[in-house]
Amino acid sequence: MTEEKNQQNEGISEDLKDLVIERLDVLPSDKKISIGSVGEFTKNELIERVKQEDEIGHKIVEIELSFLRALKEGTLLREVLVSGQDDKEN
Repeated sequence: MTEEKNQQNEGISEDLKDLVIERLDVLPSDKKISIGSVGEFTKNELIERVKQEDEIGHKIVEIELSFLRALKEGTLLREVLVSGQDDKEN
């Protein structure tokens, strides 16, 4: 079972919730985030969803973990660099 699935079954650790909430808190208050076909959410709505540990809250945590892993592993940087090269060639 993947770490994300384990997390969903067991709940979100307080440390992880705090980390995700802090990252969400730096988003502009006047912007909304679209979560697929579910809808648009303000940062405060997303923070509440993470605190409630509902389906959207779990999805936000999963997205943040994926982002942080990509950052750690360097895949995010590689994607940005490759994208930048593609832009220069066009």
